[in-house]
Amino acid sequence: MTEEAGPDWPALAFRERLAQPDQRSCGATVLVVARMLLDPEYAELVATGRHPVTGFGLPGDAAGRFRYEVLAMHDRVTGLVDARGHLQLPWPRSLGTPPWAVAHQMSATGTSAVPPAPYTARPAWSDGAAVFDRLVDVTGRRRPVPVYVGSRWVPRHVVLAVGRVAGRLRCYEPAAGVLIDVERDAFAEGTLGLAGWDRAWCVVTPDRE
Repeated sequence: MTEEAGPDWPALAFRERLAQPDQRSCGATVLVVARMLLDPEYAELVATGRHPVTGFGLPGDAAGRFRYEVLAMHDRVTGLVDARGHLQLPWPRSLGTPPWAVAHQMSATGTSAVPPAPYTARPAWSDGAAVFDRLVDVTGRRRPVPVYVGSRWVPRHVVLAVGRVAGRLRCYEPAAGVLIDVERDAFAEGTLGLAGWDRAWCVVTPDRE
């Protein structure tokens, strides 16, 4: 991927307008979309109902399949065992998805083209401009980044940074199921406007490669 996010990478995942199925599943929704971006065959399964290599099928329409995958993801990442079979601190689903569980799942997500890499949750409130630059760098290497956003006082929502377009950072916003381009100044000034939340609290990024 070049400095500018090419339209081919997110296109398959965003063929449909896919939004989170309930108010608690923004984190799980972001994780499903991240997997779709990293694994086009999985994206094809969700979008069409059939895996292009194995032939495995899922019933229903794209929205129903997406909902099924998100709810299954939410169960998995809030459970006792993470995606790699390691024990993790279980978490009440009613409280969403904690950053460490998102990091565990992202660390296990990848393909031969973009192999899995260890992800870590890191604070993002101290220098928004530096956070923007880091997200541009990471997504420029085809690694989507979950971002926790919220008010001045508390994180409330998770979005997914997917790449740079025309100097802005393109983010998938799961509450509406849309892509939103955010200016660097919005990160620096705490005026993101993502589902009504303005401040970046935490980013789940890969360890430096």
